[in-house]
Amino acid sequence: MSKLLIVDDEPSLREFLGILFRKSKHEIVLASNGQEAVSILKEQEFDAIFTDLKMPGGIGGLEVLEYAKKVAPSTQVVVMTAFATTDTAIKAMKLGAYDYIQKPFQIDEIQVILTKCLEKRALLQENVQLK
Repeated sequence: MSKLLIVDDEPSLREFLGILFRKSKHEIVLASNGQEAVSILKEQEFDAIFTDLKMPGGIGGLEVLEYAKKVAPSTQVVVMTAFATTDTAIKAMKLGAYDYIQKPFQIDEIQVILTKCLEKRALLQENVQLK
């Protein structure tokens, strides 16, 4: 079972992803904004994080991504946005995002992304153990 953090200021999307991933037997933690996510990341480690790009409160998805990669480099982060631009996509990928997806997305698409995220995380952890 994997541990996932879902960060989005839109309650319906946050709850939808929580339900979807719980059905696949993942442990889910929800955060309603970037500040809450960073507080959670100070205490817990996650296999994958799905974060909205733009959120109120001064801490957005890119800052959540940066902090997550600083405290747990093998954590895979997916940035979600309704306001996709090439610049933000490039910045997210340079900061270490696993993927950058535009809302609305297909359920199949998000499930494939999660599967691949978790595979990459497992390979990174295995690599560290072998070293």
